[in-house]
Amino acid sequence: MAEVEFTWALDGYCARYGFLAQPEGLTMREAARVFQLDPQPPEAGTLNDYITAALRERNLDYFSFFLHHYETRLNGRVRRFLMREGLERYDPERFLDYKMGCVLAMLDCLPGYDPMKEADFLTYAHYFIGNALLECRRQEEAGSFQSLDEYKAARGIAWLYNNSGKSTKDVIAEYANHQNCTEMTAAEYLALAQCNRSRVPFYQTVQDEEGEETGEDVSRDDSWNYADILWNSIRAKAVREAFEKLDYREQTLLEKRNAVCMTCGRVSPLSTRTSFEDLAVQFEGSTASGAERAYRRAVEHLACLLTEAGVIHMVRLKRKSQTRRKQKIAAAIYLYQVDNDGEWGEISFDFERGTAEVTALVGWDTSRTHRFANLAIQELLNCNNKALPKETWLVKEL
Repeated sequence: MAEVEFTWALDGYCARYGFLAQPEGLTMREAARVFQLDPQPPEAGTLNDYITAALRERNLDYFSFFLHHYETRLNGRVRRFLMREGLERYDPERFLDYKMGCVLAMLDCLPGYDPMKEADFLTYAHYFIGNALLECRRQEEAGSFQSLDEYKAARGIAWLYNNSGKSTKDVIAEYANHQNCTEMTAAEYLALAQCNRSRVPFYQTVQDEEGEETGEDVSRDDSWNYADILWNSIRAKAVREAFEKLDYREQTLLEKRNAVCMTCGRVSPLSTRTSFEDLAVQFEGSTASGAERAYRRAVEHLACLLTEAGVIHMVRLKRKSQTRRKQKIAAAIYLYQVDNDGEWGEISFDFERGTAEVTALVGWDTSRTHRFANLAIQELLNCNNKALPKETWLVKEL
């Protein structure tokens, strides 16, 4: 059967049924029941009968009848995908965005469905729905990938790298052999996945029994660095808003040093980032060490803005006193402050024994675990004794 030529516009259909509207104060129950009709649609023998009627009559009312009955199963598929990606399943707006992406994908592939091939429409549409979910996820990656195919390739090699335990060279060779591409192409996909890891959460790809995908962190290295303050597990929108409040020099330092473009969201390999020497040349009258200090101040300023926006917590540490033995710091007292609120707590460290005691708790750090004090303790006890900072700051995600 040749592809059916529909006489209606897809956008017009969506507008007719209000599928693109997302009212303020949307509840999860409303998002899960957006396609329920009252009164009940006419009964049909199977779900596929609605689809064949839509094609035969060229009337998408039948497609809305199909959605009325299929919605519960569609909700389940979207929830499973969000859960496996590590995303919030109970955010009504996100849930509806993903759900609408699936519906639009089904509408898009509907004209190409041929009932004469004796395959159910849901079997035919399964691949398109999966791509729609991945496309929604790709959009949340803040524009790191130029196409869905590129995104899927990066996820595939990321999964192989994370689960095989092999070296980068072996992973690239295995992926290239399996996908019948060059090792250069495979290396580009892996580099793209690793660059993306430095700015937003990235999840691995693995198929379950329904052909959907699960999610795990792509990177084996969870160590903290300045790039993580910019991007790791922080919403890109909040970062952009904070970034816009920085002055031109701070913005330039952050973009060039981290090899990111805040305009388009593209992340380049870290090997292309600008050195502090080159940054010093760009800002005349500075030295490499001066450029590095300016960069760190810019990162700190951005972290302060994100703290004010309620995206992260920020813990400042300042050494109050110390005791030295044999060129090493044997003990020290550090002050700590949370979210720049002005109140300081105090922690006493015994570095010879590897112990610490909170002697004065910050006023609102009153949870049983004293999470901010413990963060400071863990950081300093794991620090090289010869590199113990006089002043520093840490971040903690909400």
